[in-house]
Amino acid sequence: MAGTLYIVATPIGNLEDITLRALRVLKEVDVIAAEDTRVTRKLLSHYDIHTQMVAYHQHSSGRRAEEIVDMIKAGATVALVSDAGTPGISDPGHELIALCIAADLPIQSVPGPAALIPAIVVSGLSTSHFIFDGFPPRKLSERRTYFKSIADETRTIVLYESPLRLSVTLRTIKEVLGDRQVAVIREATKLFEEVFRGDVSEAIERFQGRIRGEIVLVIEGGIPQTNTNPEEVQPLLRRRLAELLASGLSQRDAVRQGTIELRLPRRLVYATMLAMKENGDEIDS
Repeated sequence: MAGTLYIVATPIGNLEDITLRALRVLKEVDVIAAEDTRVTRKLLSHYDIHTQMVAYHQHSSGRRAEEIVDMIKAGATVALVSDAGTPGISDPGHELIALCIAADLPIQSVPGPAALIPAIVVSGLSTSHFIFDGFPPRKLSERRTYFKSIADETRTIVLYESPLRLSVTLRTIKEVLGDRQVAVIREATKLFEEVFRGDVSEAIERFQGRIRGEIVLVIEGGIPQTNTNPEEVQPLLRRRLAELLASGLSQRDAVRQGTIELRLPRRLVYATMLAMKENGDEIDS
């Protein structure tokens, strides 16, 4: 009788962010297939788990994936874990999962942490509709082409990025997509966690020099191409901006709050604020 492949999510930083079910599975399976056994050993040692491990990473995925499939066919239970988060998302785990599906082997997901979810919920950008696009291309020309391909994407865009390429990626975003709102979440759930929210220009200024840690980049979606007459929303938008300014908010904070409350593109709200200022509306800051 065949065994089972368990896809086990593990903490992205804080070792307390693991489910009771995940701990039980890691204790009970025959083998843990780990992206990096040294990283996983720290987690197992913390919870006094002594299950046998085998390495399963991008350099060994093909041959090792077939070996793991054979183990499961022979009746073994295997837990697949990545260095952090949910296996199969931007890592070689998807190949093993696909092979098990092709072999009609049982698969169970043990859900838990994934870096993209906490990043988007703290970003302050729209969570109603969003896309996750993994890592942008490494080569500058391919990266520029990629961002051109999503220029008309109206949903919030979530990306992973290397700290070594963050600065150049931000500059490419400004060049291709304009000065949109972004959030940069660095070292999520870890000791030196940082959440930056602001324009791309501000992000470029903040993230200069050497950057360390895991990075999730959340980008404001483009303006929807609709037949809505902007004049229809202007009275409500102007009134709300005036109220926010009267309450003591700065122009920048009023634009941000108006964008969130009215679910309008930030660039439209910002343009309205500028128009109010040019027209001599009562703006104190």
